[in-house]
Amino acid sequence: METEHKTLFIAFSSQKGGVGKSTFTTLTASTLHYRLGYNVVVFDADFPQYSLLKMKKRDLTMVMENDVLKRMAYKQFTTLNKKAYPIVQSNAEGLLDGANEFLSTSPVPIDVVFFDLPGTVNTPGILQALAGMHHIFTPITADRVVMESTLVFTQLMKDVIMKEGETSIETINLFWNQVDGRERSPLYDIYNELIQELGLSLMPCQIMNSMRFRKESELNAKTVFRSTVLPPDEQAMKACRFDQFMKEFLRIVRL
Repeated sequence: METEHKTLFIAFSSQKGGVGKSTFTTLTASTLHYRLGYNVVVFDADFPQYSLLKMKKRDLTMVMENDVLKRMAYKQFTTLNKKAYPIVQSNAEGLLDGANEFLSTSPVPIDVVFFDLPGTVNTPGILQALAGMHHIFTPITADRVVMESTLVFTQLMKDVIMKEGETSIETINLFWNQVDGRERSPLYDIYNELIQELGLSLMPCQIMNSMRFRKESELNAKTVFRSTVLPPDEQAMKACRFDQFMKEFLRIVRL
């Protein structure tokens, strides 16, 4: 008997800007789509900047102007038969309806829909959109303001939305980002203890602070890390431990 194809709805979400939501959305979507063969679509609902839509335009321009990347893209599209995944502009209100409508008309079955959301729960429709996710991943940094807003937000999702409302949420996962390997802050131990006391889920992996997260823009670049049209370079993935993150991610979402 055929099982019904389940599309996962996943968001990298945080109440604080600059912690890497859009970066991780791109890295994870590109790894799944271009390296692991899943069919992915991204909904960019991060009004007004729509940074992922802008990133895709820059990425396509960069590939066309760089012979090495152009050959990589050509090989990928011909041997894997993988075109670039769609990035759909949306807003938080009506986001789930828009995603379901996209799925119903897609010529190929979509495995994962990623949502890049605004960084504030005050945005109309945002809580409803978050309640429709199957998995939420939240990057955190050892910064008091980031941690306070994240823990309040995560507890709201866990204790109010998941317990009281109609929700699809199966997991909410915090993970450390921008960890400096040269210095060990006591803040990590304090926050790890607090996260445990609050009964929140913390992923074992820690993403190291890396220059590679900054957008590569050199015209003679031989590799890319954060790109919407090519997978992240494997050496760069190892260097910042994103490869470990992906193993844990796949285990959590059961892909």
